[in-house]
Order: sequence, then structure tokens, then C-alpha cells
Amino acid sequence: CQSKSRRRDSAMIPPVNSLVKYDNPILVASTKGKKSDPKAATQKAPGGSQTDDILNSILPPREWTEEGQLWIQYVSSTPATRLDVINLQEELDRRLQQRQARETGICPVREELYSQTFDELIRQVTINCAERGLLLLRVRDEIRMTMAAYQTLYESSVAFGMRKALQSEQGKSDMEARIVQLEAEKKEQERVIQDLKAKCEAIEKREGERRQLDEKKHAEEVAFLKRTNQQLKQQLESVLAPAAAAPAKK
Repeated sequence: CQSKSRRRDSAMIPPVNSLVKYDNPILVASTKGKKSDPKAATQKAPGGSQTDDILNSILPPREWTEEGQLWIQYVSSTPATRLDVINLQEELDRRLQQRQARETGICPVREELYSQTFDELIRQVTINCAERGLLLLRVRDEIRMTMAAYQTLYESSVAFGMRKALQSEQGKSDMEARIVQLEAEKKEQERVIQDLKAKCEAIEKREGERRQLDEKKHAEEVAFLKRTNQQLKQQLESVLAPAAAAPAKK
């Protein structure tokens, strides 16, 4: 329904100047109370000839409303001459330059103008040989379908690339946050290590001082015991010496 409404809305807009050659517009109906000429409306209607039917199926007539009047414009069935082809080429070059179409890369303006040129060539060929025109129509539709497939693939590739870029950015942010967290943990662990080293140094210093005191105390005790032993030995010798001398006198 939406596509039909869009087609209906686009049909109400006066058509732009195209490279495809059309006949003069025909007034179909008027909403201002004036009746249009029914003969003019049916003058180019489908069913006039096989060539006209084929042309109208390949290039449908354009319809639009302007100032309350409904107009219709059929594609021209006039055979093209060599001069018409030359003029078509010159007009294509002029419009490419006028609309500043890109020479390379993706350019919607260049695509539109070359599409109109191809449609005009199909029109010219169909007038002379309907079968050749229908074959060119198949080629045109195949090209458009291929281009649409490539465009869809390109858009999906761009969307995929954008998703991957966003994911990588998100992953980068997460990794940066993780790095900051690990650096903070590293600093905290280094601080703990420094505290433990300071405690170890204090304990070693305290134990060293205590060991020195113990060694000094032990040395003093040993010295005291040696002096006591020496004194006792001397006392013992002094006691034993008179006792040994007494038997000798007898």
C-alpha cells in the first residue's frame, strides 16, 4: 500500500526533463469544469500498434497533475536518425557537465543520466526491431538487478564494518579500563610489598640487636663462670696444698 501511494504521489509531480524522447503531453481530465478532448486522450493509448504496445510496456507513459489538470505523456514512436543519436550524445555530455557528475566512482547523477540514455537507445532500437528492443530490455533489467545486488552487498558490508568498528571501539574502551584497573592493582601491590619490606627490615634490625644483646650477655656469663671456676680452683688448691704437706713432714 505504501509503494502504491508513493507511486501515486510521484505521478502527481510534473516529470523532469528526460533524455528519453516523449511525445507532446495529452490532457486527460480537468478538475476545473473543463472537459478534455477524449480523442486526444486516446490518440496514443495502448493498442494502437504492436510497436506502441511494446514501447509502452518497456517505457510506461508518464502521468502527472498540474493546476488541477491530469496530463499523460507517451514515449515517442518516431524513428531516430543519425543526427538524433549525435544530439543524444551531445546532450548527455552537456548534462553530465551541467550537473557536475563524477567521472569515476559511485555517482547517482551519472547513473541516472546513463540510465536515461540507455532507455532512449532501447526506444530507438525497438522502433526498428521490437525483438532487439525486448532483448535490450532484458539486458537493462539484468544490469539493474546486478547493480541493486552489488549496492545491497555494499550497504551490508558497510554496516558490518561499522558494527565491527563499534565493537572494536567498545573492546578498546574495555581493555583501557582493564589496563587502568590492573595498573592501580599493581601500584597497590607495590605499596604492600614496600610495607612488608619495611616490616622485614625492622624485624631483622630488632632481632639483630636482640641477638647482639644475647651474645653479649652470654659472653659475660661465660666470663663470669670462668672467673668463678678459676677462683674455686685456686681455693681448692689452697685447701689441698696444706693437707698434702702434712704427710710429708711425718
